[in-house]
Amino acid sequence: MAALFLNRLTLQTIKTESNCIRRCFGKHIVQKSAPAQLFPTASAPRLFFLIHTKAFSTVQDIQDERKKKKKDGTTFSNTGRKISERIIHVLDEKGNDLGNMHRADVIRLMDERDLRLVQRNPSAEPPEYQLMTGVQIHEERLRLREREKARPKTGPTLTKELIFSSNIGQHDLDTKSKQIRQWIEKKYKVQITIKKGKNADEPENKMEEIFNQILQAMPGMATFSSKPQPIRGGKALMCVLRPLTTKEENEYTETQETQKKDTLNKGNGNDKESNVVQL
Repeated sequence: MAALFLNRLTLQTIKTESNCIRRCFGKHIVQKSAPAQLFPTASAPRLFFLIHTKAFSTVQDIQDERKKKKKDGTTFSNTGRKISERIIHVLDEKGNDLGNMHRADVIRLMDERDLRLVQRNPSAEPPEYQLMTGVQIHEERLRLREREKARPKTGPTLTKELIFSSNIGQHDLDTKSKQIRQWIEKKYKVQITIKKGKNADEPENKMEEIFNQILQAMPGMATFSSKPQPIRGGKALMCVLRPLTTKEENEYTETQETQKKDTLNKGNGNDKESNVVQL
């Protein structure tokens, strides 16, 4: 009986040791084979390269947009000696047409006269360039900058507001008229409200006269966007002035020139009549 118990204990011990050895080796095999499972993740760097390629294409798009701006002539700069075209059409610094020239001849001419080369019309065939001095390039940049500032800005027109009483003195009215003129020059609309004064002896049309006086202080610049109309139960008048459009400015200029010519013609006619009478 004791021998049978001892035999079972020996078998149980061997079985337990075998399980322990299997577990240890199994863990070791899993640890060794773990790096092999990392191979599927090796595609991660490929994702990085895809992102990098997309970023590069975005930069390329920006470069293409800059090239388009240069071709559209929005920039004005010295081309230097890097002329991409083999044959170009050239104007000299005085605007004289030199005809089509090879780029090597143009570079030689630049060196001889100490001139710079500026692209004028890239869409022409062949492209048109002009030789200019450094001073001419500087002056042209200033002119383009001033033209860009004078160009009306896109977007909603801003409105300035001004309120004062009809009892305003002439000096203060001149000051406010000057301020309104400056706003009109900047292409603002100006809303003017004149409150009726407390003076009982004030003429009924005094507020309208003030509006007309303000408008006459800036001839050929502004007109009524909305004419004076009573507000606050007739205790005030309000109007809106706006800058003249380009068409209206041209029409005003033509009218003024016509009136000057008529005045001169009448003056010359009177002189002729007086000469005839004296004879």
